[in-house]
Amino acid sequence: MSASGNGSPFAQRDFRRYFASRIASGVAIQIVNVGVGWTVYDLTGDPFALGLVGLVTFLPSVLFALLTGPAADRFDRRAVLAAAFAVAALAVAGLFLHQLLGSRAVWPVFALVFLFGTGRAFANPAGAALLPALVPAELLRVAVTWNSMAFQGSIVLGPALGGLLWLAGGPVVFGSALAGFVLAIGLVSTLAPRPLAPSSEPPGLARLLAGFTYIRAHRLILGAISLDMVAVLLGGATALLPIFAKDILAVGPAGLGALRAAPAVGAVAMALLLARRPLDRRVGVKMLLAVGVFGLAMAGFGLSTNFWLSLACLAVAGAADMVSVVVRQTLVQLETPDSMRGRVSAVNTLFIGASNELGEFESGVVAALIGTVPATVLGGLGTVVAALLWSHLFPELRRRDRLVPGETPGDEKGGARAPPS
Repeated sequence: MSASGNGSPFAQRDFRRYFASRIASGVAIQIVNVGVGWTVYDLTGDPFALGLVGLVTFLPSVLFALLTGPAADRFDRRAVLAAAFAVAALAVAGLFLHQLLGSRAVWPVFALVFLFGTGRAFANPAGAALLPALVPAELLRVAVTWNSMAFQGSIVLGPALGGLLWLAGGPVVFGSALAGFVLAIGLVSTLAPRPLAPSSEPPGLARLLAGFTYIRAHRLILGAISLDMVAVLLGGATALLPIFAKDILAVGPAGLGALRAAPAVGAVAMALLLARRPLDRRVGVKMLLAVGVFGLAMAGFGLSTNFWLSLACLAVAGAADMVSVVVRQTLVQLETPDSMRGRVSAVNTLFIGASNELGEFESGVVAALIGTVPATVLGGLGTVVAALLWSHLFPELRRRDRLVPGETPGDEKGGARAPPS
């Protein structure tokens, strides 16, 4: 698909700026992740400490779960997103000073990671809820794919850039990340205002919990989100990559950047394919198969002692994960009324955080108990088992034919469609 023209989301000015902000912030996030991971492991030499980084990053998503979604549904989503980026930038500035001063204390790093996670906790639902307002409804599927590609593209560039920048020193790493967040804030601030429709929902706890209630009542969305969460929770090995880079593959910080980028290389390749040839039929089955392939690829990565084979396994895992991401994100956006997108996206973010950051904690704990390689291999195989189990627990997901309800008769049997907003 062309990146310009009436049939492309890039024909929309605000989508172009939003897309650019996704790349700028995404690259900055990945640079921070590489810098923090290498710093913590260098200071402690402890896999458990690496797992703690994931836990501390995830905690704000839990602690503020009842605030992040309502903030995106009540206030100007542009302002919420810009403010969230500003909080993350403040944390990165602190990490910059920590490196500049040459501190060997690890606790300030964890405190700043918590602040960084707080900014991300508010940014994710606001950004996700803002996206559907930037493009016509018929372009949303493609916009979601390009949006995911922006994130995955940042994972290609960010870790590799972070690893190379580390050769110039920690202050350069975090200073570059800070510049990325400043650029993202500027881009988001130039988006056109989009007032939210007044909500008829009464204030109170029920309104705060509406995102959880909605997902629980829509088993199709629940199945897609929970499968993605369990797959990455079990099969993800991001927190362990510094160990693979330093102790198993012996490739150093630059190799660590390549390892972190490899899944995104596969994901971007898959996203480019999906942008030209969007998922059409049997999307539920394709998601289940993709999760199984992801698990097998991660098990292969755990067994590999060859750097290039390890990169290939991670690239396959990233490509498979992209299929799952596009199906999940599109279903969440299309089947949720606009007045609730912030809260539903917040719950989705919580699930994603549980799979990514909490998954890093789980990986660190299991690796400390049974070893890095066994933890990675068993996690990958566990993901395959999860895909088989979910195909029976959520037949709505397995039977889902098309992403967009109403395209053909009978294609809504996979789940109920949200009422118009």
